[in-house]
Amino acid sequence: MKKIITYIKESYNELVYKVSWPTRTELSNSAVVVMFASLIIAALIFVIDLGFEGVMRFFYEKIF
Repeated sequence: MKKIITYIKESYNELVYKVSWPTRTELSNSAVVVMFASLIIAALIFVIDLGFEGVMRFFYEKIF
């Protein structure tokens, strides 16, 4: 039990005194970058999916 308490105290001290937390502005800027990157990746996957669908339709029309 003593090890657990020591671990919690050390973790708390590290989070309070050693971790550099981002400012609200940095955090919001990072969130915007992540959202735009997610939208771009989603659009790219959508285009790839449409292309794959076209290829599969082509092969299915030739086979059946």
